[in-house]
Amino acid sequence: MNFETHTEELNVSTRGKGTYELTSQLRSFLDETGIQSGQLTVFVRHTSASLVIMENADPEARTDLHSFFDHLVPEDLPYLVHTYEGPDDSPSHLRMALTRTSEVIPIHNGRLALGTWQGVFLFEHRTAAHHRRIILSIIGTKDTD
Repeated sequence: MNFETHTEELNVSTRGKGTYELTSQLRSFLDETGIQSGQLTVFVRHTSASLVIMENADPEARTDLHSFFDHLVPEDLPYLVHTYEGPDDSPSHLRMALTRTSEVIPIHNGRLALGTWQGVFLFEHRTAAHHRRIILSIIGTKDTD
């Protein structure tokens, strides 16, 4: 069995705080490689954005996620000192630290082994629009055995 690796950079433009689904881009990348079995690692190269696997059927689930994080790490905490880029500077880093910068997704029979209602999202923590760089890396085999 011969293992292959494939790596690509995905550029995502955000409109500010929120979640941006990446699932279709990840599936397209997988399809281009022909990998049938292995794993896909998704990594965001930023300290004020993160990744989350979340329900993708009902957008209200993500609305609740956004509200929860706004409540958990508000932007008006008086003891935060890292505000060089504005009041969302330190809170965005704290939100990133509470979530993840990478996700590993199994590949089974040429498909991402996500659950029925799971999607992969970039979780933008900054108020302003940003351009985010995400590295996709697949290791696997084209053999189904």
